[in-house]
Amino acid sequence: MSLVIHLAEIKKRVKNIDVTTAMEEGFIQYSNGNTVVPPVGELIFDKPPGDVHIKYGYIKKDDYYVIKIASGFYENPSLGIASCQGLMLLFNQKTGELVSVLLDEGYLTDIRTAAAGALVAKYFAPQEIKSVGIIGTGMQARLQLLHLQKNNPCKTVWLWGRNRENAEKFKAELNKDFNINIASTAGEVARNANLIVTTTPSDKPLLNKEDILPGTLITAMGSDTPVKQELNGEILQMADIVISDSIPQSKSRGEVFRAVKSGHLKPEKVVELGNAIQNADLQRKNNSQIIVADLTGVAVQDIMIASAVFLNS
Repeated sequence: MSLVIHLAEIKKRVKNIDVTTAMEEGFIQYSNGNTVVPPVGELIFDKPPGDVHIKYGYIKKDDYYVIKIASGFYENPSLGIASCQGLMLLFNQKTGELVSVLLDEGYLTDIRTAAAGALVAKYFAPQEIKSVGIIGTGMQARLQLLHLQKNNPCKTVWLWGRNRENAEKFKAELNKDFNINIASTAGEVARNANLIVTTTPSDKPLLNKEDILPGTLITAMGSDTPVKQELNGEILQMADIVISDSIPQSKSRGEVFRAVKSGHLKPEKVVELGNAIQNADLQRKNNSQIIVADLTGVAVQDIMIASAVFLNS
């Protein structure tokens, strides 16, 4: 009989998992060609605005394969519902039997996404972090800030969101542990922070190249469809290193896709995350280099976290 794991139990199990290390292993397997990850299935909604991603795949010679359905409906908070929803299905790779249903309500997608941001910072952040810049005020913005603290601790934060009230709530929730400054524009965040994470569903650039300090790492999390964009393509054009979690996915979605489409970026400049974390020659050489990581989310992340939760009884 398939094991159904509900959200409360999932949260207990996640506490015992080093998710960042799991993401590192997954990205290495992916870039080394040891996974089967088909193109993302996608549904886009206009009224109300939202998107649904279906991500699935497996690691070769592993025990399981995973199908994940996750959605983001951005008006949900006004209804008292979390914007992120979903579940993960774990199957036996040898027989096709359904092993487990993880009713995570989008939680595991949030956690594995935050862990990927922490992984990027572990390898590519500047040695001295002036302050952390967070663009966005939702759950992912909070999780990114918290997950950064393990390997790249910094308590000074510059925050911007399109809704000032939400920014104030963010500050009130976390101000006990962080010195949070609310910026009036996204550009003000960039002018005061050299480790920036963007977490919005924007379809128009929020940051421009003149805002970016030397040595900055920008991890762009929000642009995970063909129409979303948080960074002006000129930022990727001037960056010393451009990283994508998945080069195949970057051909159809994300900041790399938009920058290539606008003529600001040549595809051959992009390096894949799993390759970059294995090769010191592809990593930061000095603290003046500007680095952009475009993370659109890869099914291997879901494979790693779903398997870990199932096995961590």
